[in-house]
Amino acid sequence: MKFVIPKLPFTLSLFLSLSLLIIFLFAFPTTFLRRPLSSSVIAVADEGIRIRHHGYSSYEAYIKHQLNKTQNPKLRKVWTTRDWDRKVRVFSTFFRRLSDRGLLSNQSKALSIGARVGQEVAALRLIGVEDSVGIDLVPRPPLVVKGDFHAQPFDEETFDFEFSNVFDHALYPEKFVGEIERTLKPGGVCVLHVSISGKTDKYSANDLFSVKPLVNLFKRSKVVEVRKIDGFGLDTEIVFRKNKN
Repeated sequence: MKFVIPKLPFTLSLFLSLSLLIIFLFAFPTTFLRRPLSSSVIAVADEGIRIRHHGYSSYEAYIKHQLNKTQNPKLRKVWTTRDWDRKVRVFSTFFRRLSDRGLLSNQSKALSIGARVGQEVAALRLIGVEDSVGIDLVPRPPLVVKGDFHAQPFDEETFDFEFSNVFDHALYPEKFVGEIERTLKPGGVCVLHVSISGKTDKYSANDLFSVKPLVNLFKRSKVVEVRKIDGFGLDTEIVFRKNKN
């Protein structure tokens, strides 16, 4: 004689499964959620963008990794000597075009985000935008002050114009954009140079595969223009204007 195990009703089976899951979670706390991500793990923040965690154990570890590039004495020497004139000239061309289109003026209060040694700031001042400053993890007075682009050291609605070509270094893209919209005046302009499906370096913290996810991060701004550029390895310029109300 065979022993037959009676089938449980579906609702009872579902209840028992959920009960076992709850018991498991209490018995084995979710410590795995607190473990640092391995270097091979990529978290998808949105369709068209992915975040590289590089196995960071903390935000401080991310900052330390970024400083390895920013504080590199060989790179800083190149940036301030051989690269200086060429980059100031090219950035001046970008900014003059924006000025000709009425998106930047000599009266604008301007910010360069992730300015390193200040080439973008020098270019802004060269075309007549005197009230310009940059922020970076390592300051270089008088052009660049110390600041983290995830938490800008400025009051709300401070700037008429903000520029950056380091979006790919943002570990938290939503905070990067949120700080731009916080410190930008109503009607102010933000210009970002990014790489779409292009090559970035080992210090990049995200990869962008289309313009859409970046546009979606701007909650209080509209797109003015998107165009292809040749900007030191970056291929796309996106211009935003913050809403006036």
